[in-house]
Amino acid sequence: MRIIDHHIAGQAGGAGGGRTSEVFDPNTGKVQASVTLGTQADLDRAVTAAQAAQPAWAATNPQRRARVMFAFKALVEAHMDELAHLLSSEHGKVIADARGDIQRGLEVVEFACGIPHVLKGEYTQGAGPGIDVYSMRQPLGIGAGITPFNFPAMIPLWMGAVATACGNAFILKPSERDPSVPVRLAELMREAGMPEGIFQVVHGDKEMVDAILDHPAIAAVSFVGSSDIAHYVYNRGVAAGKRVQAMGGAKNHGIVMPDADLDQVVADLSGAAFGSAGERCMALPVVVPVGDKTADALREKLIPAIHALRVGVSTDAEAHYGPVVNAAHKSRVESWIQTGVEDGAELVVDGRGFTLQGHEEGFFIGPSLFDHVTTDMQSYKEEIFGPVLQMVRAKDFEDALRLPSDHQYGNGVAIFTRNGHAAREFAARVNVGMVGINVPIPVPVAYHTFGGWKRSAFGDTNQHGMEGVKFWTKVKTVTQRWPDGGASGDSAFVIPTMG
Repeated sequence: MRIIDHHIAGQAGGAGGGRTSEVFDPNTGKVQASVTLGTQADLDRAVTAAQAAQPAWAATNPQRRARVMFAFKALVEAHMDELAHLLSSEHGKVIADARGDIQRGLEVVEFACGIPHVLKGEYTQGAGPGIDVYSMRQPLGIGAGITPFNFPAMIPLWMGAVATACGNAFILKPSERDPSVPVRLAELMREAGMPEGIFQVVHGDKEMVDAILDHPAIAAVSFVGSSDIAHYVYNRGVAAGKRVQAMGGAKNHGIVMPDADLDQVVADLSGAAFGSAGERCMALPVVVPVGDKTADALREKLIPAIHALRVGVSTDAEAHYGPVVNAAHKSRVESWIQTGVEDGAELVVDGRGFTLQGHEEGFFIGPSLFDHVTTDMQSYKEEIFGPVLQMVRAKDFEDALRLPSDHQYGNGVAIFTRNGHAAREFAARVNVGMVGINVPIPVPVAYHTFGGWKRSAFGDTNQHGMEGVKFWTKVKTVTQRWPDGGASGDSAFVIPTMG
């Protein structure tokens, strides 16, 4: 059986603690590999390699660091087919979606290629008599990323590309559910010219997470996962004196105004709610039609569209989505569907019990639709993270605005309307971090920034864009004067001013 090992100091392997975890093929339900679960000794080895390599990498001028990013981007593009199939085989998302996973990560690599420009500091000539002031952004040293199973390429690239381009060493702890692509990315990074010890991968479970959060040499940790774990990571990391950004769960709403193009809304919802089997923190699992007339018309169009969705193996080019990642997650999603029924919501389309001929042991779930969901239902309050769409009917615009604003999560939201005033008012007032206007999945482009509000994010700095650069660097400000030979006298005992 294939063994997936660490990538430390440019090489596979580690100290080895004897513990492993199974990696499944979600299409068949069978174990296809095992991944080594690392120990403190494995992390120490990675940190030692990072400490040896990082000072020289930080001293490398930004343009040369950018050239490594350019070369890495070209290598990933050249290996796109290999990476997409590898990703799909462990996660279960269809090949086209796997390509999108990689491509959205590459867009941040493209942003990192411009690191010489974004690292430029500020300069003021003549801030005082003969005094100039300037600032510079310098790397933190060693950073770490802890990433989830649902985007095994995109999120490691969001973190690692910016961290390393800024001059840091970066240690990645990917999900043990689909760990192969992160290792392959590390190999390609090394092939692109990244020095050994700058981009490394260690595998593990909570033991490795805690080791990262407690390690005194790691200055910053970026995390994406569920909100409860994000909160834990944030608190433990900050208590250890680290800079931490911890992105959590979501329950994104799609507001449908009476003037919306319902055919377009149905098309958008089909992809946003059910694409990647709903395993996206920016999925759109809640639709909020305004008024019963809108709700009834939307429901009438949604039902046949949902029945027309094709669930298939991840290599099926005609499939809209594939299996979920493992049996435990399948069971969890199906239990949430049952909870919705017990809560009193109307289960219009039931995706439980779906099987695919020839792949009866695969982790497949059909699409589900609930109507008449209310805010007091547990299935509405929590993130389901599966191919389940819930309809919550709103009386009017204010009611629709209140729903995502009052929810515990505040990652993303979308409004579908032809009314510019309504869209502008909604975007300004909604208590959510990322807003789409007729855009169902409002993930910002790489040179802007990604981050939610409330229990969807812990920490003050977002992912990628300039926010990412700020997270992975510290500012040093220099005030300089070149004496002309005159004596300073007693003024040396007075606090300096620029007057």
